[in-house]
Amino acid sequence: ADSLYVSEYFSQSAQKLSFYSWYGNAKLFHFHVPEDTVLLRWLLQASRGKGPECTSMEITVHFRHGAPPVINPLGTRFPANATVRPSYNISITLGSAVQNTTFVNVTTPAAGDWFIAAHLPQAAGRIEVKGFSTPCPYMFQADMFVLRLTDMPVLEPGVPMPHTVVSPAKPLHVKVFVPKHAAAMRFQLSSCVTSEQRACTVRVLLGSITLPQSFQRSLTCTGSTNCSLALESPPWEKWLQIMVESLGTANASVSVEMLASFTVCRPGSTSSFLNFISLNQSQSAPHRPGAAGSSALAAAEAPQNTSGQRSSSCLQSQPVVREDLDVVSVRYRLLNGPSVPVSSLSPTLLLLNLNTGMDSGGSLVVSLLLNKTSVSLANATVAACVSAASPVLSLNATQNCSTAFSQGYPLSVSTSSAEAMLIVLYPQTDDWFLSLQLLCPRGQGGCAGAEGRVSVFAYLTPCFNDCGPYGQCSLLRRHGFLYAGCSCKAGWGGWSCTDDSKAQSVGTQNLATLLLTLSNLMFLPAIAVAVYRFYLVEASVYTYTMFFSTFYHACDQPGVAVLCIMDYDTLQYCDFLGSVVSIWVTILCMARLKKILKYVLFVLGTLLIAMSLQLDRRGVWNMMGPCLFALLIMVTAWVHHGAKRRHCYPSSWKRWVFYLLPGITLAFIAISVYAFMETNENYYYTHSIWHVLVACSVAFLLPPRDKHKKPWAWPQKLTCRYQICQNDREELYAVT
Repeated sequence: ADSLYVSEYFSQSAQKLSFYSWYGNAKLFHFHVPEDTVLLRWLLQASRGKGPECTSMEITVHFRHGAPPVINPLGTRFPANATVRPSYNISITLGSAVQNTTFVNVTTPAAGDWFIAAHLPQAAGRIEVKGFSTPCPYMFQADMFVLRLTDMPVLEPGVPMPHTVVSPAKPLHVKVFVPKHAAAMRFQLSSCVTSEQRACTVRVLLGSITLPQSFQRSLTCTGSTNCSLALESPPWEKWLQIMVESLGTANASVSVEMLASFTVCRPGSTSSFLNFISLNQSQSAPHRPGAAGSSALAAAEAPQNTSGQRSSSCLQSQPVVREDLDVVSVRYRLLNGPSVPVSSLSPTLLLLNLNTGMDSGGSLVVSLLLNKTSVSLANATVAACVSAASPVLSLNATQNCSTAFSQGYPLSVSTSSAEAMLIVLYPQTDDWFLSLQLLCPRGQGGCAGAEGRVSVFAYLTPCFNDCGPYGQCSLLRRHGFLYAGCSCKAGWGGWSCTDDSKAQSVGTQNLATLLLTLSNLMFLPAIAVAVYRFYLVEASVYTYTMFFSTFYHACDQPGVAVLCIMDYDTLQYCDFLGSVVSIWVTILCMARLKKILKYVLFVLGTLLIAMSLQLDRRGVWNMMGPCLFALLIMVTAWVHHGAKRRHCYPSSWKRWVFYLLPGITLAFIAISVYAFMETNENYYYTHSIWHVLVACSVAFLLPPRDKHKKPWAWPQKLTCRYQICQNDREELYAVT
């Protein structure tokens, strides 16, 4: 009946999309699908602004169950030993319409965490100055509707259960609980009869849909004969959904009888109690003198117990301790040491717990190392499978690490290749299992007494290899969920910054550092001109700018040619402050104000610029505001001087032709290069050109020294103190 179904609605706030250059540009949405959900519907809403800068755009949306989707829009290479399965994605196009609404339906979805990631196409690489252009806002919002059963019937193992499918439009939903250590499951459907006493046809779907890959099993039954389906390694300690739908006429109901049975595997392992006692005694050994003997006894008995149980058990479980180190950082420690015994009789099983809900944002790394001296057969191979939800219990030479509803990751080590590594990017939230078994070239009976030892190292890390020397591992957050991503530099790319197809060479990196730092030496002519013309405050500002710009760009380099004399943020702030203040004092110096007024404006303007840079360091008005205000003061002062003298100011045409016009031209070219030509690829030489043009324009724009001031004459000024005093008196007399 309809009353058995309950609909629920979940929504998250819209996010502004970004052009894609690394995983941090993708906007993540995290939802939780409740148990017994029979229908999931995503409502995807995309919109854009209405301004002329907004054009048609294609939005890519990725879906995944259990963990954030692993995406590769740029087509870069993943690190070696990383297994990647393509994500399920759709494209939403924003054309002439400013809004697009798309629905995505998923029947019988898997319960648990679901993730959606959305992004725009690849970024153009152009460096845009904040404020010069208005980017078009592209917004995306994901809402989730679920329809779930409030009282889904439970199919008890080993008990036949009759049920009725009312109509093809209303399929039957039941669920069965899979116990721990279930090696196989057998589902059987019998006594299929329609209400019209005709032969019925039904379709049975076992399992839930997961994205990007779904391993839902299908079974079609016709007539009243029994039909069955066997499943190897069903997911342990989980509810398994079963949907039965009629393929007959619309008005006919169908009666069926279902039976589910399990084959349970009897695990053999060292005693959990003995391991617990051994662990406690080893930790408290300094306080308990008898602990060492008891621990040694338990450790000595453990291998004997293990070897005695191999013949009567289908797997050997090794105890593993999960050790949380930091956010998305876990280390797995084997209680019996890093080396585990592996035989051909039954697989050795290790449990890697990743079901806290906060572990799917990193990378799971599993490394195997075979002890060559422990294997008596030279051609023997140790096969391994890493799988989620349930272990692989039957490993052979042709197996592909598949379980009932998932696909695992194969590994193998041998005497010829003793090491193997597996990297699982964004592992799904679940219990993960590592199965190991010894395979013999002459069959499993050929090495019944042989045993190998394999060292297992497993850990969860935010970023594999910490993104390498050309990447930065960033911890990202979406509400309460944390995940990590690599931001690459110096042309490197890929998930872990291991793709060097577009990487800069070391020579190019050194050239970029030299250009960006040594181009600041073009301030030396401006400093010399300022000192020669007695503009000592201005010369001090130019020296400050040259110093911090040089060392900021030496620290800002993406490659190996990096030198940071202090904190990066401090260097950046001082560089931005010096640049804006240099423009401020230069224009005020050109205004020819009275000294007291000029220095008051110097200090007051510097304080206001420092405050504005603290509020928004990259805002264009932090530079344009002081420039425009200083230009207004300069024009006002020049108009005042011209009106007072009754001719144009500055009056000399040589001053206009040889100094002001070249300086203004250089300044406009510098602003154009800075605002419109810089990209990530040409930054090192376009920004160097900006340094050269700005420094040269300052040298041209500085006004000549005051007429009553004589040029620097160091011998006279140092040998005749009376002459200095006499000059000072004359200057004061002339002013009054």
